[in-house]
Amino acid sequence: MLKVLIACAWLAVSAHGAMAQAASVVFLNPGTSTETFWVSYAQFMQAAAKDLGLDLRVRYSEREAFNTLAQAREALQGSERPDYLVLVNEQYVAPQILRMAQGSGVKLVIVNNALTADQKQLLDARADSGWVASLVADDEQAGYLMLTDLLRQHGPVAPGQSLDLLAFSGAKNTPAARLREQGLYRALAEHPEVRLRQLVYGEWSRQRAFEQATQLFKRYPQAALVWSANDEMALGAMRALHDSGRVPGQAVLFSAVNSSPDILQARLQGRLTTLVAGHFTLGGWAMVLIHDDAKGVAIDAHGGRDRQQALFQLIDTDQAKRLLAPTLPVDFRALSAVGKPASYRYPFSLQLLLR
Repeated sequence: MLKVLIACAWLAVSAHGAMAQAASVVFLNPGTSTETFWVSYAQFMQAAAKDLGLDLRVRYSEREAFNTLAQAREALQGSERPDYLVLVNEQYVAPQILRMAQGSGVKLVIVNNALTADQKQLLDARADSGWVASLVADDEQAGYLMLTDLLRQHGPVAPGQSLDLLAFSGAKNTPAARLREQGLYRALAEHPEVRLRQLVYGEWSRQRAFEQATQLFKRYPQAALVWSANDEMALGAMRALHDSGRVPGQAVLFSAVNSSPDILQARLQGRLTTLVAGHFTLGGWAMVLIHDDAKGVAIDAHGGRDRQQALFQLIDTDQAKRLLAPTLPVDFRALSAVGKPASYRYPFSLQLLLR
């Protein structure tokens, strides 16, 4: 009987130790709790956290910066501080959160929108806080890919002729949106036959882009191409064109970023000509870095702590079908650098979901 009690006690202590070792993570989600992109983003993070044995809590800001800052203050200065705080530099909130984190003992990971060059000059983030990693996608390349693929699918323009382009960017105070714009302008510099008639800020909103596009299509009836920094704005602009009596994908070619079910269906139906996606996986890949850091892995030895991943890729119809179908679960533990040689590099890619 004593042996049984000792064994039970040992098992209880072991279970408690395993629970105590689970790193806790809070993710400050800048989107709304009904926003397709940010909800799917958080779900991918949760799948990674579960597989990796991390305790993840997601807090939605409902796209209000003051909510993000209040949630950060609670996480960094409250009585139940997590081991890690994951944040997005949406609306340029990162410097304030980095300053809050000083002396908190909480480690910070930045995803999707990293510090801008100006912010880095004003703040020695690595020295002043517990910032341990950043993980972003190549947003400039996404903007470039969209226009170049639109033009490829449109076909050559006769000498002396031009194409009118309308562009819908996200929010002015979001680094990812500005980088996608830079990619657009790089492509425009290579294609002088394209005339950018107007770029507007749709604030990532389908309704706002619909209202803007309704006016823009009247103002520029010859517009042949629409470049959109996300899926929601593209869908709003397509609705506006449809309401004007024209057919998206025929009268006007559209491009978009993201992989929501609505935009994937539009790609399959031909209403959307060009689709770029992949960055919704960033949060899940960040969970792998956090897991490894918590295990004592020197993650900078496997590709660096500040990482820009080439995650964006053009999505064809076959890939759109695969993304709409139930995907095979990702073995996040297999992506960990724990026990791997120094030459190992994290193989983060959308291809892991397109098997």
